Amino acid sequence: MPGLDWIVAEEARERLGVRPQTLYAYVSRGRVAVRPDPHDPRRSLYRAADIAALTQQKSRSRKVSDVAAGAIAWGEPVLESQITTVSGGRLFYRGRDAIRLADTETLESVARLLRGGHGAALKRTERPEPPAAPDMRTRGFLAMARRAATDPPARGKAALALAVEAATLLDVLTDAIAGEVGGGAIHNRLALAWGVGPGGAGADLIRRCLVLVADHELNASAFAARVAASTGASLAASALAGLATLTGPRHGMATAAVRTFAAEAESLGPARAIENRLSEDRALPGFGHPLYPDGDPRAAALLGRFAAPPALAALSEAVMRTSGMAPNIDFALVAACESLKLAEDAPFALFAVARCAGWIAHAIEQGQTDALIRPRARYVGPEPELA
Repeated sequence: MPGLDWIVAEEARERLGVRPQTLYAYVSRGRVAVRPDPHDPRRSLYRAADIAALTQQKSRSRKVSDVAAGAIAWGEPVLESQITTVSGGRLFYRGRDAIRLADTETLESVARLLRGGHGAALKRTERPEPPAAPDMRTRGFLAMARRAATDPPARGKAALALAVEAATLLDVLTDAIAGEVGGGAIHNRLALAWGVGPGGAGADLIRRCLVLVADHELNASAFAARVAASTGASLAASALAGLATLTGPRHGMATAAVRTFAAEAESLGPARAIENRLSEDRALPGFGHPLYPDGDPRAAALLGRFAAPPALAALSEAVMRTSGMAPNIDFALVAACESLKLAEDAPFALFAVARCAGWIAHAIEQGQTDALIRPRARYVGPEPELA
């Protein structure tokens, strides 16, 4: 029997009055400690004191508006989804370990898994030449905007029609990033366009990157895609909403901040660069993650597959010594692209192509609920003028 300090999952859920997913969310966010049961390694035990603290917190009278506000930023789950979850410090796509999937799967097969489709590949529709623009990011936006402006609404479409459209959209964005219409696996097409060469170790590293960042639960861009989809907008419009959100420095463009930090470390030395940032109360971009208190497993899986450039490896070691924070996926993407000598915007391009699979899956799932996402704002402005 577990001791008084540790209880089994069933008792923890009963005390909290929550479903298994919510208990796992508490664990992944570091609010409940967990350990293996020494008498049954297949079972986990949960710290009773943490459960008691949460129970007390839940029992306090809280306004509905306060609960809603607390759910916006890394708070409690706000909608149901069968696509992705972070549980026990691990990432799962429809119940399957994303790290294991990265060993064998392509982005296309993971995209089918995310949207709940079967394993068979779908025939795509014909695609136009990608837009002409000097950089990958602009071409991606132009291609998706062109589709969003002309594609009909997704609402009311048959499942098979949506699946074919989804596969085509992923190809359209890949064509834009690569700069040409191509065939074959997406990772090989990108490897060929970027001068890495298809079929080799470099292409395999690109494949792993794509699989590991294909989706990440209800992140900012996935939520944006779902909001668009809830209106009945086309899959392209939903994906474009996700792509626009990805450009923020706190999301897909976080890799640019990693490069800046790495440049500081190369100029000043890792220790001085870290000291400067900490003394100014600035973040260490590329390290730590709120959902992974013990380290981002995506980064660990990726960094274990290649030798990071020496300067980045030295920075990672120095951050770990100083702060105890492990690299996250943003650092790993930059390191992977640097090791392959790819263009500066390659990390964002990889992120965009991969995450498009997740945006589309979320858009389809949201459309199936037939519910409009329309929260209310808590007004805190001047008193309305009443006649």
